[in-house]
Amino acid sequence: MKTIKNLERLQQLHLLIAEERTGSPRELSRRIGISERLVFSLIDQLKSLSALVGYDRSRKTYYYREPFQLRISISVSIVNKEQTTELFDGSYFEKQLKGSSDLKTGNQLLAS
Repeated sequence: MKTIKNLERLQQLHLLIAEERTGSPRELSRRIGISERLVFSLIDQLKSLSALVGYDRSRKTYYYREPFQLRISISVSIVNKEQTTELFDGSYFEKQLKGSSDLKTGNQLLAS
């Protein structure tokens, strides 16, 4: 589940950059609850996805130099002989995009 945690952090970072309210790297690391080193690693991941990320020292924020969107969808199903259970389906981070602070709830369907 490390991958999901990384995706959560990447999405959270993306939203803060898109709103241009990251703060300095140190402030950003505290806000997200990760090390500064991991902040730089996540920014490098965004850049590897063709995001043009800049930093404005006077405003102390990261920003996108060109429009950039990041959409993450996760689908997890448990299948056995008797049933299929959907744990997550669709946009895992949809609630965060709408302002919810709970990234972990996502779209939990628990349907059989």
